[in-house]
Amino acid sequence: MGKIIYWGMVGTGDVTEKKSGPGFSKAENSTLYAVTNRTYEKAVDYAKRHCIERVYANIDEMIADGNVDAIYIATPPGSHKEYAKKCAQAKIPCYIEKPIALNLRDHIEMMEAFEKTGTKAFAAYYRRAHERFIKVKQLTAGGAIGEVRFVHLSLYRPASNEEITNKSWRIHPEISGGGIFMDVGVHQLDILDFILGPIDEVKAYSKNSGGYYTPEDTINAVFEFKSGIQMSADWCFTAGISRDEIEIVGSKGRITLSCFGTDPIMLETENKTDVFEFRPPDHVHQPLIQTIVDELNGKGKCPSTLETALNTAKICEKIYSNY
Repeated sequence: MGKIIYWGMVGTGDVTEKKSGPGFSKAENSTLYAVTNRTYEKAVDYAKRHCIERVYANIDEMIADGNVDAIYIATPPGSHKEYAKKCAQAKIPCYIEKPIALNLRDHIEMMEAFEKTGTKAFAAYYRRAHERFIKVKQLTAGGAIGEVRFVHLSLYRPASNEEITNKSWRIHPEISGGGIFMDVGVHQLDILDFILGPIDEVKAYSKNSGGYYTPEDTINAVFEFKSGIQMSADWCFTAGISRDEIEIVGSKGRITLSCFGTDPIMLETENKTDVFEFRPPDHVHQPLIQTIVDELNGKGKCPSTLETALNTAKICEKIYSNY
């Protein structure tokens, strides 16, 4: 048995209700011990509903609690740097929501802060710990579709009412770092980095097609991985219908999968089609949280850190600099 890791959580928004929050107490040797929110009453309400022992008015009070072993920053990106640097200075390991920062400069500054104090910091690209994406990595690395020739990625959907009425933080670049792409597209770029290795170059074009908000709602881009694999991708968040598909094409077949859905993974070769189905975790962060807890207890390595997330930050910087 390892040490019980007592977590503090900064922010109590929607992502913490099911995706992440309960996973901290359901993971082995882990418990969600304390919460804080800029609106104290929201933190109190969350703690009551989720049986959290401690509530603090701010992160400084949380850090001062000698029982807190690690902190999860669950706020929008605009506040990540401030909170992360406080954790780094206090030498408290940190798990940070994605995108990690508003821009590449801030991401690097946060990395350097943790490096300076020798403190671990992890990125919430939780798909790296999911069985379905580990399987795709194994299939491609094992030659199931031969040599990978190219990738095509499509993600489009209608605008939500929250976006149309300008109530979503995701459409305010000073809080999110860009448009909706910065919240969802980064997941896709990171998981492809995990499966196929880092992306090296990108050329991107964007526009605001719907006119509902200020930043872009459509991006079309071409990429080249360091391995030489090429990828085309299109994102649109004001389309009339929805699609979420990644297609990896090789010399002997192809793999198709969704990033955000639970559709089966399809492996198609000349002679047959194999279908791989996986039950999604009840709390999608929990498998990655477990790897963090294990690493803090000296039992393995978490696959998602500020270092592994750095290349996605670099590519996003290039995408936005193309405009």
